[in-house]
Amino acid sequence: MARLNYDGWLPIRVWSVAGLWQVDWCWFGDTPLHQPFFRDAVEEALRLPFNQAFRRLTPLSTLTEWQVQSPGLIPSAFILHASRCGSTLISQMLARLEDHIVVSEPPALDALLRSDLPAAERQAAIAGLLSAYGQRRRGVEQRLVIKLDAWNIGEWPLLRECFPDTPWLFVYRDPLEIAVSHVRRPGMHMVPGMLGDCVLEDGLPFAGSEDFIARRLGRLLEAGCIHCREGGGLAVNYSELPGAMTGRLAGLFRLNVEQRQQVLAATAQHAKQPSQRFVADGEDKRREASPQLQARVRSCAAAPYAALERWRALKTCPTDPPSP
Repeated sequence: MARLNYDGWLPIRVWSVAGLWQVDWCWFGDTPLHQPFFRDAVEEALRLPFNQAFRRLTPLSTLTEWQVQSPGLIPSAFILHASRCGSTLISQMLARLEDHIVVSEPPALDALLRSDLPAAERQAAIAGLLSAYGQRRRGVEQRLVIKLDAWNIGEWPLLRECFPDTPWLFVYRDPLEIAVSHVRRPGMHMVPGMLGDCVLEDGLPFAGSEDFIARRLGRLLEAGCIHCREGGGLAVNYSELPGAMTGRLAGLFRLNVEQRQQVLAATAQHAKQPSQRFVADGEDKRREASPQLQARVRSCAAAPYAALERWRALKTCPTDPPSP
């Protein structure tokens, strides 16, 4: 096998053309991924003159070849979530730590998880992709945290097969507050027909956007609860943040005493819009909800939310981090 050199390069897209899967790579050098979402980091990197002049397109097998030649960090934690519920706050807090690589909702991972590749080939490609993200590009990185898209709760068993020993959490929030956020600005999974087949689809007709959002949210919370119970996931309510990062989540993320203080520096800013200060908006969202939305959320999402709350009450996470 010819020796590869992808030092400083990260996969930004995988796709299939006439049944042949390809990988699009982008040069990042040693620049850390500090943006709220991986796509934001990609947009910034693509503005570099070098990336406008040079691109690297390879077969999917290159991911495995690069992993064999240069194994990256194995994921130390996965963040799953119900969307609009604080998962980005957690990832941004961790992204402040010098020894953490945080990759938030990379499109390439979503594409592989929802692909029709044979199981063994898909598993190898996913392992190779995350190994590429886990490269120590600055030489100080010790942990790799991956945040998935909300709808990837449906593909979680596939990823769990690849990394059965990696701890994970499911972040959620009062479903009415999540629903209002999507009524204001719908996420891709809350727009009919945009996402395609997924675990959130119930196959039934819907009566307007509020009904659609409430039903999908209910299925998302239900799937999260099922996987938490069956796979040992840690349920985390938005109401616990940011304090849980210095309490029960510190053990899961292996934060030492100094790091616990460092992550709190991110809480003054809006997680998705770092230039703005964070302002709690839960009460405003509940007031804004229409009577119809309130009724549909109660009908579709109240039960799985209550089940998650019961699971959260039963489970704890070690609060004492390992020695620095």
